[in-house]
Amino acid sequence: MTIIVTGGAGFIGSNFIFHMLKEHPDYRIVCIDKLTYAGNLSTLKNVMDHSNFRFVKIDICDRTAVYRLFEEETPDIVVNFAAESHVDRSIENPDVFLQTNIMGTAVLMDACRKFGIKRYHQVSTDEVYGDLPLDRPDLFFTENTPLHTSSPYSSSKAAADLLVLAYFRTYLLPVTISRCSNNYGPYHFPEKLIPLMIINALADKDLPVYGEGLNVRDWLYVEDHCKAIDLIIHKGRVGEVYNIGGHNEMKNIDIVKIICKALGKPESLIKHVGDRKGHDMRYAIDPTKIHSELGWLPDTKFAEGIQKTIDWYLKNEDWWKPIVSGEYQKYYEEMYGNRT
Repeated sequence: MTIIVTGGAGFIGSNFIFHMLKEHPDYRIVCIDKLTYAGNLSTLKNVMDHSNFRFVKIDICDRTAVYRLFEEETPDIVVNFAAESHVDRSIENPDVFLQTNIMGTAVLMDACRKFGIKRYHQVSTDEVYGDLPLDRPDLFFTENTPLHTSSPYSSSKAAADLLVLAYFRTYLLPVTISRCSNNYGPYHFPEKLIPLMIINALADKDLPVYGEGLNVRDWLYVEDHCKAIDLIIHKGRVGEVYNIGGHNEMKNIDIVKIICKALGKPESLIKHVGDRKGHDMRYAIDPTKIHSELGWLPDTKFAEGIQKTIDWYLKNEDWWKPIVSGEYQKYYEEMYGNRT
């Protein structure tokens, strides 16, 4: 079995590669990644010499390069993690999100049609559903919840999902889609909430929190997400969407306070900054379908997962310190420096 994993030098994609090489040692894993700002080849250093692993630097929008790789590797399964994913960046520059997240998806599926595959899996997000009110804790996103996007990022992912389902209906391409809640864990790029707060707290820097920090997210340890995708590509029904969530809702401000306490840092480091445009209030996933059909449930409680994540960042400064220097600092200042 040969699996092409796109965006495999990113956060979730790299963790998925580690999971698959461990759980399916006879599989060949081919990782393609454009290595943009969030794609870090050092993340994959421990598997680069693995006999069943190959890395190829490719932009999924480059049809010629993608087709050439498919011809060389004749993959059985394609799992598409490749995406521009940071909401703030999508507000600043929507165009790159439309190119990668929509057109890149189309190129991959055209390659799948041309060369024949057993499964194309699209890794999507719960953000395609919009948000839920804070005063209705009984409401959850299901696979039948209408798409109601709030940002250029989520709109591009929703468009890609619709395109994937259209390829299933029109061309009978064997597809599945998963929509997951917020992930956390090792190798998470430092612009995201949890790694940003850990790294800033370690340096006694301000901890920027949008608004009052009352926005609620459902958090899932990345390893549990990888296990879910593994199940879907092997046992999921073609043409179906599966929601992946942990029933672990937390306010952003509470996450930050947990990190402060774990690191022995004062909450006075917390700095409330101007809120994001169109900021969704609450995400909450109902994972009943994947549990009832495939038997998946998350294994990692948040208290355990957040401590494992903090410990990882404490032990792996050699991974994140080069990231937070140089160009990333300029972006950080653009995003947070002028907020009051």
